[in-house]
Parts: sequence; structure tokens; C-alpha cells
Amino acid sequence: MSEHYFSKKPQSKSSPKTWKYQLREKEYTFTSDVGVFSKNEVDFGTKLLIEQFKEPAIPGDVLDLGCGYGPIGITLADQLRDRTILMADINERALALAKQNAAHNHVKNVDFVYSDRFSNLLHRRFAAILTNPPIRAGKKVVHNMFEESKTALSEQGELWVVIQRKQGAPSAIQKLEELFGEVEVVTKYKGYFILRARNI
Repeated sequence: MSEHYFSKKPQSKSSPKTWKYQLREKEYTFTSDVGVFSKNEVDFGTKLLIEQFKEPAIPGDVLDLGCGYGPIGITLADQLRDRTILMADINERALALAKQNAAHNHVKNVDFVYSDRFSNLLHRRFAAILTNPPIRAGKKVVHNMFEESKTALSEQGELWVVIQRKQGAPSAIQKLEELFGEVEVVTKYKGYFILRARNI
């Protein structure tokens, strides 16, 4: 089986790359690596999700599900200082980079959990969950993430998803409508959809 960014232990030789990137009008420094999603820059979908996200009305922690090297969780933790941002990933290399990047950007209101989807997040509840899901893992995995997110959200909690039309946005919308009753298309831009579903 070929290696993917959702592999537990990437076997590819490490070759880290560091760059600066502006998100929400502030410059951050990130390091990514081979075997981790988006090695060379913050990918467009992640940037769009970060820029469009609005803080939930209810109190509680926020989950960055499939955090990778951490741009979503780190940016939100920096700007939502009164909340804890939990960053979770199955990829051990990615999670190590997320910890490193949080420290480098002086972000402290973050926790890190190694987790295959919600395997190590049972009994946790969140005000919001954000994900740029691992499309290459297949539709079943992605839709399972939606189902598990519904269970993990507090009442009135929100699931935010970025997904491309060509990578399954229509079926993702349909699945979210089945789970949540309705789903808001927050924005569509360059083939990317930002979706928000509220747990009511």
C-alpha cells in the first residue's frame, strides 16, 4: 500500500520546509514535511476555511480534526485565546510538527491528541469542529468523520468543512443534510465549498 498523509508513521525520509504565511491579517511561520499534507505552503482550501470560520456562539473547546502540521488550530488558538483548541491527527509526523509550530508561533491554548478520527476523543464534546478531510482516504472515511463529528458536538455546536466540488462536495452536502437536517454553504470559491452544519 502506498503511503499517504493519513498514514500513521510516514516512512519517507524527512525533508522539512519552513515558510511564512499570512492568515487573518497576521503572519505565521509553519514547518511541514514529506509525508504530511501540503508540504510547501498553506493549501488554498485550508486558507479559505480559516478565513471564513466564525467563532461559535456557545462556549467550549474547538477541535481541529486531522490537523496536519497545524495551520487551522494554531491560527484559531492565537485568535481565540479564551478557548482551548484541540488538534488531532493519525499522522505522528504531522502531530509532532503541529506541536513544534504552535511553540514557534507562541500559541499555548492548544492540546494535541494522536487519534484515528475520534478513537482517542471519546466522551469529548466541542463547540465547533473544523476539518479539511482526507479525501484520498475515500468517501466512506470522510462520511464517517461527519457522523462521528455530529456525536461529538455540543448542542448548537457547529461542524465546518472545506471540500472541492470535484472531490465530493455534492455528496458531502447530501450526507450533512441527512445528519444535521440542513447545511449552509458559507461560500463557494474556485471550486471549493465551505460548509457549516449546526447540531440542533
